[in-house]
Amino acid sequence: MKASIYKIAAIAMALLVLFSTMSFTVDMHYCGDHLVDFSLSRNVDTCLMNAKMTKSPSDCPMMEMKMDCCSDEEVVFEGHDDLKLSMDHFSFDQHVFIVSFVYAYISLFEGFEADEVYFKDYSPPPLIRDVQVLHQTFLI
Repeated sequence: MKASIYKIAAIAMALLVLFSTMSFTVDMHYCGDHLVDFSLSRNVDTCLMNAKMTKSPSDCPMMEMKMDCCSDEEVVFEGHDDLKLSMDHFSFDQHVFIVSFVYAYISLFEGFEADEVYFKDYSPPPLIRDVQVLHQTFLI
């Protein structure tokens, strides 16, 4: 369960970086107030109202309109380009802090040998008399 959560979080962060750095353009063509065509990858198809037409204005897919009613709109979404940090911009104090932090963080995960038994070669002292029974003190 924990591994799948890590994978989902990693994929989500990768997609976040991808979409924040990606740039794209949306082209839209309006005839009057009506959206006729939009495109993400290429120029939109116009209904030839702004160009010189040899055909009748009724060839426009929406309706017959005046020559100045159509408009093209372009929306540009620009991504970030400054994601890569270089180590040249850090001062010496920042380098020292980063190195000491990484060393301290890595040393947290060093394993300790818990199997060491320091008293295995020593026997307990001999029991001469039972002090608890002698003084009648028992822990309940």
